[in-house]
Amino acid sequence: MSTRDPDRLAWAPSVPFFAIHAGALATPFLFPATGGLLALAAGLYALRMFAITAGYHRYFAHRAYKTGRAFQLVLAVLGGMSAQKGALWWAAHHRDHHRYSDTEEDIHSLVRRGFWWSHVGWILSTRYDRTVVENVKDLTRWPELRWLDRFHWVPPAALALLLWLAGGWAAFAWGFLVSTVFLWHGTFAINSLCHLIGRKRYETGDESRNSFALAVVTLGEGWHNNHHFYAATANQGWFWWELDVSYYLLRALAAVGVVRDLRLPPPHIRMAHRLGEGRRSRSAADAERQQPGERQQRPLEEEAA
Repeated sequence: MSTRDPDRLAWAPSVPFFAIHAGALATPFLFPATGGLLALAAGLYALRMFAITAGYHRYFAHRAYKTGRAFQLVLAVLGGMSAQKGALWWAAHHRDHHRYSDTEEDIHSLVRRGFWWSHVGWILSTRYDRTVVENVKDLTRWPELRWLDRFHWVPPAALALLLWLAGGWAAFAWGFLVSTVFLWHGTFAINSLCHLIGRKRYETGDESRNSFALAVVTLGEGWHNNHHFYAATANQGWFWWELDVSYYLLRALAAVGVVRDLRLPPPHIRMAHRLGEGRRSRSAADAERQQPGERQQRPLEEEAA
């Protein structure tokens, strides 16, 4: 029987993670930056960040809007190119984060386990390797999503190969290595820094906070306290001054019929802090923000058709 601590850094599986970081650090010295290479890195960062924020997070994890099966697959593939595993794995663990936020059962609580664990340690351990399929029964009905979850390495490997074929080692280094490292830490910062810095507008029973700076680099995810107060919305910036690029893009996609039924917070939820209703128990908040996997299946069967 193995006695290995599942929370320890798993060195062998983590080699690609550290190798990509090393390659990204070496890139400016091996391939000096040009306007085209910087634009390539920034463009792929933004595209994949949108796929994580609007796809993996707001669609797969929280079912905050509806779309057809074809665009659902596009979101899953583009999100997979971020090298953050498959949509099923991502959504399953994220739903647990909301269910147990900043309690002992939270998978990446900064409050309970510190910055390293919340930012990246939980990913580099073996404790959360498995996709918790019980959490995403509403998503496992699509075989293409199950395939991408099983072979989650295919989309990032395909992106890396396409960049190399199209532009050589420089395009691979800037478009994949550098862009992916920035993408990783932008995403990870929501798990860590958004439970440390910023403002708490609502009392959510955890340490989630709103941060304009993090909203800028993550296309709107920095309004984390809003999100933890009422999770299943397509927008996380609830007021005009709260920048939320992912939501603006979803609005544009809705205008041309690619997505539909964008869920928004009810007015009384948005204004709860002004009405003196911004302090709620965890149980009351959880009851109102019913987890996607716990909803009745009939409405979900109409999605991605």
